[in-house]
Amino acid sequence: MNHLTQEPKVQAQDVDIMPINGTDYIELYVSNSKQAAYYYKTAFGFQSLAYAGLETGVKDRESYVIIQDKIRLVFSSPLHSGSDIGRHIDAHGDGVKINALWVEDATKAYNDAISRGARSYMEPKVEEDKDGRVVRSGIYTYGEVIHMFIERKDYNGTFLPGYEKWAPRYEAESTGLKFVDHMVGNVELGDMNKWVKFYEDVMGFKQILSFDDNDISTEFTALMSKVMSNGNGRIKFPINEPAEGLKKSQVDEYLEFYEGAGVQHVALNTDNIIETVTALRDRGVEFLNIPSTYYDTLLDRVGEIDEDLEPLKDLGILVDRDDEGYLLQIFTKTVNPRPTMFFEIIQRKGATSFGKGNFKALFEAIEREQELRGTL
Repeated sequence: MNHLTQEPKVQAQDVDIMPINGTDYIELYVSNSKQAAYYYKTAFGFQSLAYAGLETGVKDRESYVIIQDKIRLVFSSPLHSGSDIGRHIDAHGDGVKINALWVEDATKAYNDAISRGARSYMEPKVEEDKDGRVVRSGIYTYGEVIHMFIERKDYNGTFLPGYEKWAPRYEAESTGLKFVDHMVGNVELGDMNKWVKFYEDVMGFKQILSFDDNDISTEFTALMSKVMSNGNGRIKFPINEPAEGLKKSQVDEYLEFYEGAGVQHVALNTDNIIETVTALRDRGVEFLNIPSTYYDTLLDRVGEIDEDLEPLKDLGILVDRDDEGYLLQIFTKTVNPRPTMFFEIIQRKGATSFGKGNFKALFEAIEREQELRGTL
């Protein structure tokens, strides 16, 4: 099978104490995996890949795997009451449980992480079927999020042992999503630096950017964020914590409704954000509304860009520039009943940053949604 390689976005470090090839998959615990998979296929353009459940000998859960280019999402639901998956859903609602990282040696990655202070989720385990063998291991990170290390160099199957190919009649066309650009975590007040240190000490990540409440604030709310990246730049984890403000920030709202730390949003990369967002919008994906006045001074702020301004304005796509180039980005509304997780669609035209110049417009858009929910 095709490995999920990604182009590095930042300069590689001299010594990489935990080499990671890329994001292998992201697994979400959801109340109805069958319906969730159908939604993401229909609305986001993913394709069917693999299935595990009663028909494959799995007795405790049902899981559907979908794929688009190098992005693999897994949706898992419990088959009985009293399960760990069910407890997780009861506590948090639908959300990301596992962020799986593709490595060459899952045993070494696990042992190295444990020796540096990580808490074990799963000791290295060899899983085999007719298509070969996979080694998986896992550690806890913030909240109940797991980093699973996946070693699949001796495996040629569809996804993982225990899964069978899933090929239903219905498939939607791709919307042009390419790979996971970054994944953002929200943690409690005072915990950001703790998890920054975790990624530095345990996984050898480096802090590449930092934003304080002067950078990320509006009249009413603020937050702080630090961006961690692995050695080759393929894995980037911004970590947010709330900052003091006049009203409840988006991070405060997330922590209240998710009932703890967890993944706030996943950013998916595209080569043509106008075509991708047009397709997503046409299929019913809802995005945050950006005031048209944002575009009045856009070109004065970011300089010349390749795209026409009108389609960006029509779609509500934000633009920002750094020393390396510029980026285009847009954020969905929350995708679950609880106002927790959402997605970012991003296209990079050389830029390696995260849209600092858009923070004020973005946060004001989020505040308008919070006000509608009565949670601001």
